[in-house]
Amino acid sequence: MNKKEILELKRRFKKENVTFTRLVGCYVDANRNKVCKFGGKFLNLEEEEFHKYLEIANKTLSGTKGNNLVDLEFPMAEEEIGGRQQILMALRDSKLEDENLLDAYYDLIIDTYDQAGGNYLILMFHDVYDVMTRTSDNDDLDESEVVYEYLICAICPVALSKPGLGYLEDEKRIGPRIRDWVVGAPDTAFLFPAFNDRSADVHSCLFYTKNTKEPHSEFMSNGLGCDPARTATEQKMAFHSIVRNALGTESEDTEHLLVNIQEKLEDMVEEYNLVHEDSEEEFLLEPPVLEKLLVDAEIPEDKANKIEKHIQDTFGDKPPVASNVIDSKAIEQHNQVMEKIQLEEQVELLTQELSDKSQQLETTKNELTEAKTSLDTYESEVRTYDVILRVKPEKAGQIHTEEIAGKKCLVIPMEENEHATINGVNTQI
Repeated sequence: MNKKEILELKRRFKKENVTFTRLVGCYVDANRNKVCKFGGKFLNLEEEEFHKYLEIANKTLSGTKGNNLVDLEFPMAEEEIGGRQQILMALRDSKLEDENLLDAYYDLIIDTYDQAGGNYLILMFHDVYDVMTRTSDNDDLDESEVVYEYLICAICPVALSKPGLGYLEDEKRIGPRIRDWVVGAPDTAFLFPAFNDRSADVHSCLFYTKNTKEPHSEFMSNGLGCDPARTATEQKMAFHSIVRNALGTESEDTEHLLVNIQEKLEDMVEEYNLVHEDSEEEFLLEPPVLEKLLVDAEIPEDKANKIEKHIQDTFGDKPPVASNVIDSKAIEQHNQVMEKIQLEEQVELLTQELSDKSQQLETTKNELTEAKTSLDTYESEVRTYDVILRVKPEKAGQIHTEEIAGKKCLVIPMEENEHATINGVNTQI
């Protein structure tokens, strides 16, 4: 089943749209005893019960396709008389009104479902859906060509409510609250037959699991008679375990190779999706794809061979979906680490540049200090002497003193073509 088909059914699980004809159930205790059984017309339920059971039905088709919801196919043997698919066909055809058949199926679930010593409630819904003909632009026409009759089976854990305090109305005081047995959200469920191509596919069913790490594979095999299917989470866990074991002890090199695999795989999936954007066919990690991935990720040949062998031994003829084994968190963490390293390098570079600039400024400061000292010295000299002469070297030897009009004078001989500057004023003599 695809997402559109799942959503089409879920849209019916609302008060104004629901058409469930019958609801039946069996409460089982931790010792596998059938404590009570019940059944009746779904639309006759009390308001509060009606909404709670409808909520459970909604949960059986919730979650991620391929992870919480996986497709299971019945082997041919199970479609023969006495097979488990045949039992489900009989239950559907009886519209859940055959008590003996229901009792036998409750026993089958009790014998094949491992609830680890807990109490649980088995619920089964029956429905008939007149599937409207749909046009090419997905508009429904007012006519039905297909009648889809199906069952939903949900197995819900039942546990004692948590201890706590509450208001005891009869005693008008706060005291210990009475603990009740409370029905939880479905742990495991299935839809039979599957709604493939908007019609009944009696050769398969849609299986729901709340716990994607540890789904009830034993119930897939023994309760439904199907080959267990791995959830996306299980595929990722198995793939990563195989790769890590093949690459050896964790080190910087191992982490580098792991990230290489993830990034190359992400690129391959994006490229596939671009080419096959209108197709619902999944991109599988088949042997040729896996081989190319390991080559592109530069995995050493001996380790690549080990990975390929273990993948084949683990997954057999059902290779994992490529997108399922991508560890987006690992890629994101790696990118964050790389960004941090780049930022640190930039900070180091800027620090060095600032240090160089600081040294340049210090040098300039020293030069300015020296210039200022020289200027101060010159100004000091100017203030000390009344007359300061600056002449060309060849002129210095011509300067002499004479007493003129009773005063001591400096005499500087000047030729006709020579000039002098006194306090910045040009003087021609």
